Amino acid sequence: MAGHTFDDMTQQGARWTADQVLALAPDTASREAGSELGAAGRWSGAGRSGEGAVWGLCEGGGSEPYRTVVDVADASGPAYTCSCPSRKFPCKHALGLLLLWAGGDGAVPRAEAPEWAEQWLAGRRGHAGRRRAPDSSGPPSGPADPDAARRRAERRAERITAGAAELEQRLADLLRGGLATAERSGYGLWEETAARMVDAQAQGLAARVRELGAIPGTGPGWPVRLLEECALLHLLDRGWLRRERLPEGLAATVRSRVGLPAAPDGPPVRDRWLVLAQYDTADARLTTRRVWLYGTGSRRTALLLSYGAAGRAPEIALPVGLVLDAELSAYPGAGQPRAALGERFAPPAPTAARPPGTTPARAVARYGEALRDDPWLDSVPVTLDRVVPVPDGDGWQLADADGDTALPLTPAARSRPGLWRLVALSGGAPVTVFGECGHRGFTPLAAWPQEPGEVVPLC
Repeated sequence: MAGHTFDDMTQQGARWTADQVLALAPDTASREAGSELGAAGRWSGAGRSGEGAVWGLCEGGGSEPYRTVVDVADASGPAYTCSCPSRKFPCKHALGLLLLWAGGDGAVPRAEAPEWAEQWLAGRRGHAGRRRAPDSSGPPSGPADPDAARRRAERRAERITAGAAELEQRLADLLRGGLATAERSGYGLWEETAARMVDAQAQGLAARVRELGAIPGTGPGWPVRLLEECALLHLLDRGWLRRERLPEGLAATVRSRVGLPAAPDGPPVRDRWLVLAQYDTADARLTTRRVWLYGTGSRRTALLLSYGAAGRAPEIALPVGLVLDAELSAYPGAGQPRAALGERFAPPAPTAARPPGTTPARAVARYGEALRDDPWLDSVPVTLDRVVPVPDGDGWQLADADGDTALPLTPAARSRPGLWRLVALSGGAPVTVFGECGHRGFTPLAAWPQEPGEVVPLC
């Protein structure tokens, strides 16, 4: 695919589907607004180049139309610019323009890029060239001082150890006084404890403390859930305090769960990586984007994590259902699927590939096996083959079409619009579903019909 032009790729079916475009939306509101702008009547001067650029002018609330450009063929994923004031990425105008292009009805003809679009595209190409070319103009940078790095790591480890010891005392006080005291104490005490974990540079411990503090008084059975979380937090504490005695893989997992940063250390694996799913989670401080990939040659499932400060979208954006020719390097840790995206050799391209599936019973067993390597694991990536979404009282489950087992959907999955897209895709017939399987149930993220067909994003 690397040698084909943009028009060649379009003729071969590389034009994206509407579902693949909408999977890039940062939230539901952008998805709905972008859909409304995907009609030709809202656009003027729309065009595309042979190098993968799409541009157009969209009517807005002001006297001047918004200028929108998308670089579809960027090897790192689509890139966008728009003169609108939105801080969302991509904005609704970029989504609408891509939907117009995806329609394939001649609304975005081949044309010469206007000056305002060409300036942005030229700037991007120059920036990409500078990133690829080594900088030989300045003096060579020397290696970092290993002794200074070691001393910094030792000081941070000491702070985390002190924080872990304090947290152990906090848990002991809670259990000594009884779980009912947690409800009376309120969230403030847990937030104070979490703040001390942040001061100790143990962000992972701080996050788990905040989750634990949010449990009391949250409905029937909260004491059991609180006790379970206390046990996992205690286990992580003890793992850190005795990390020298652990196998290296488990020790790396403990360091990661506590919050120590790590660099990818696995050898680069080049493959054609199928983009299975992409979704964001956000809090007041950070937006986290998760992108699941499947290596069609290596048969490995990998997770890319990308972050954006509050109000800004993460950098990585890959259309679901396309395949990316790229290198990935794994992060350390026993059974960890996280990887870092390395060199990309071609823009995302269409593919008929899909991951091999398994049964609901085997999916649960796979999660149990993964817990041996990482007891704090919430879920594992799983593709279910030949399952049917069926109602189950107030909830839903995915039933094995060829057996008598089923997986319940998580409460979060039951409240998402993706559930109804999955039900509509199935129509009572078996489908293939990719998602995350854990102790709360199964969260579907993408699905394929049993017969050959395109992926349907569910998140």
